[in-house]
Formats: sequence, structure tokens, C-alpha cells
Amino acid sequence: AISVVLVSVFTRAGTTVVFAFGPIAATLEGVDFAGQTLVRLFTISAAIGLFGLTTDPRAFVFDLERRGLSPRFAFVAVATLEAVPAMVARASVITAAQRSRGLDTEGSVVARLRGILPLVAPVLLSSLSEVEERSLALEVRAFGRPGRRNLLWWTADSTGQRTARWLLVLALVVAIVARALGIHVPVV
Repeated sequence: AISVVLVSVFTRAGTTVVFAFGPIAATLEGVDFAGQTLVRLFTISAAIGLFGLTTDPRAFVFDLERRGLSPRFAFVAVATLEAVPAMVARASVITAAQRSRGLDTEGSVVARLRGILPLVAPVLLSSLSEVEERSLALEVRAFGRPGRRNLLWWTADSTGQRTARWLLVLALVVAIVARALGIHVPVV
């Protein structure tokens, strides 16, 4: 967000100069563009965060697969969704193990930076080991076999969920058509 503001404010061409800092001038148009970009950035971040906090990755992927998505793509989606939390948990376990061996990971910034290097190799090696274990497990379960899979579990949609989904799809179509026709629809 800071880099977006700095780049937008000081590099956006405009006629109304708010203030000048040497040869660089901040324009009102740059401030406006920076504000719009920040709102978009935070909206996207909030949407992704809300999705991550409210959606069970496995249920999401099973539902995508039930609707006809390729099992390979579904696996990539669930692996991506679960990668960051798994790596954070692995790093905390490795940090605790390194601390018990006497590694100094607290204190000044220099001490913390010195403590990072002994953590990087075990985290990366354990991640690679987990990838190998997953690939072997998928191979044993005939993940790459041709043909459609039979799913044994899926979440059933309630009437409210189905209605909300179709209303959102309809609203998206209306917004796209309105945008294509140049109609400005105020957002509440």
C-alpha cells in the first residue's frame, strides 16, 4: 500500500500540484488515483481474506470437482489454499525446536535476522518432503487414472444458498451489461 501511494502520488501526471518535494511534485490527480487504487487493493485483500476464513478448502475443492472441474486442477487449488497455513505451522514447530537447542530468535533485529538462516533450510526441506509424500499418496490412490472419479462426499446446497448464488450471478450479468452499455450504476 505504501509503495502504491508513493508511486501514484509522485509519478501521476496532473495539473493541480498539491506540494513539491524538490524536482518531484505530488498532484491532486495522483492522490485521487492512489486513493482509488488503495480502495481496490484493500477490497481485493478483504475478499480473499473473507473467502479464506469462511471456506473449508476441502469442501470447496470437492464441490468444484463435483461440478465437473478437472481433479488435477482441484488438487492444485486445495494445495495452494493449504500451503501457507501448513508452512506457518511447520515454521513455528521448527522455531520451537531450534530454540530448545539454544538458537537466539528473540531480541534485537540483528539477532532475529541471524536466527532466520538456521530456520530456512529445515522449513524448505520439510516442505519438499511433504510434497514427495503427497505425490506418493496420490499415486497409490490412482489419482492420475483416466476417466471420471466417483466422489463419496459432497456438501448439499440449501435453498437459500442456491437462491443467493443465482442472484449473485444475475447481479454480475447485469453489472457487466450495464458497464458495456456505459450505464453508471451507483454502488450503495
